Amino acid sequence: MPKNSKVTQREHSNEHVTESVADLLALEEPVDYKQSVLNVAGETGGKQKAAEEELDVEDRPAWNSKLQYILAQIGFSVGLGNIWRFPYLCQKNGGGAYLVPYLVLLIIIGIPLFFLELAVGQRIRRGSIGVWHYVCPRLGGIGFSSCIVCLFVGLYYNVIIGWSVFYFFKSFQYPLPWSECPVIRNGTVAGKLVEPECEKSSATTYFWYREALDISNSISESGGLNWKMTLCLLVAWSIVGMAVVKGIQSSGKVMYFSSLFPYVVLACFLVRGLLLRGAVDGILHMFTPKVRLCGFHM
Repeated sequence: MPKNSKVTQREHSNEHVTESVADLLALEEPVDYKQSVLNVAGETGGKQKAAEEELDVEDRPAWNSKLQYILAQIGFSVGLGNIWRFPYLCQKNGGGAYLVPYLVLLIIIGIPLFFLELAVGQRIRRGSIGVWHYVCPRLGGIGFSSCIVCLFVGLYYNVIIGWSVFYFFKSFQYPLPWSECPVIRNGTVAGKLVEPECEKSSATTYFWYREALDISNSISESGGLNWKMTLCLLVAWSIVGMAVVKGIQSSGKVMYFSSLFPYVVLACFLVRGLLLRGAVDGILHMFTPKVRLCGFHM
């Protein structure tokens, strides 16, 4: 037997086969060890990244119950836009003439986009920025833009909440300060003198501009700091901060009140409105569409 060789015995044959080490190495397929290591590292890194993303999704806070989730969607759907702005727009734009296109667009665009947003959130389980980055990294700017829009909308609506807080504390006075004009007491004149500016307009308008907003006499005057409204705005932001300080864990509990209370207010407004004089005429005006205002020519 030659040097540096080995004898291999085949399992199904009795003859001895002698092969040199050089022959055995020649039969081996060439292996690119550098490429192999890189591929393994890339595969391991990809698996590790996927595992980390899956772990982040699993660790993402979730609602404690389905009821909290449903109440959250109700709270986002019913807010100041429904209680305060919608009746104003409906009255300003012709009642039923505004209600018809509103319902059409709600069915065609609003509701489908609403359920699409819910489905995307349930499937991807990320925030606004993360969802668009998941769909396409180049669309991540849409998520940032939506966050900026939500910021400005929050600033806009929280000012109205500050007004509501101001009126809430003022409503404990009797009589209500906006129910009658203030009286100027003048020692030289017998009797009581009503504020002339309030007498020319109304008690409600005077209280709104002079007491609540404390506006200046001219647009060229900047005026001072309205500390009363500033404190009310601070109270409003403090309530928001306490509601979201622990994320879903704290806001989920607040939903039981913030989502159901608007319906209580709407029910009170409905009963009060139905008891007023001319309530039937107002309801007919709201639910009777005027074709000429809708832009249809018969």
